[in-house]
Amino acid sequence: MSNAPVDNSRRRFLTIATSVVGGVGAVGAAVPFIASWNPSERAKSAGAPVEVDISKLEPGQLIRVEWRGKPVWVISRTPEMLKQLKAHEDKLRDPQSDEPQQPEFAKNEFRSIKENIFVAVGICTHLGCSPSFLQGGFGEKVEGTDDGFFCPCHGSKFDMAGRVFQSVPAPLNLEIPPYYFIDDTTILVGGEKGEGAA
Repeated sequence: MSNAPVDNSRRRFLTIATSVVGGVGAVGAAVPFIASWNPSERAKSAGAPVEVDISKLEPGQLIRVEWRGKPVWVISRTPEMLKQLKAHEDKLRDPQSDEPQQPEFAKNEFRSIKENIFVAVGICTHLGCSPSFLQGGFGEKVEGTDDGFFCPCHGSKFDMAGRVFQSVPAPLNLEIPPYYFIDDTTILVGGEKGEGAA
């Protein structure tokens, strides 16, 4: 042991420098570790929830996103589109959505949480084709109904709630994925409130 006097300022400097270097190292190790908790692109395509920004969605407009490798439609239905839903119920195969093609929250006449925002998997329930959105031209396919979805492959027709018309090959209404509104302008497709989806 040396009898030299202790240099407190040097000791303080070394303690602070060691603490700073250790803190930077801990943060440097924590960032990739925490980032690894986020779902990978592969996990997202396999089914992780997808956020959809609808802040710029215009009335009558359809936007597409991908969830679980499937196209999901988000449509802002106009008041006219909503009025049409009652007009042709007698022509539908499952007007009350009795078949389990939607979560419980969407088992209503609009098949949605908010009546003006429609969210559906854009795949025909016949052979998996993707129907076309006919805005204003659907009356040629179903008299008295201006808007709807038409599958050109085999002629299946769906209304603006994704309900299938009678006498077409598709046996079921379009599938409604689980989803919820995070806020007024953001939808989380693939999760339901209360399931821990964030």
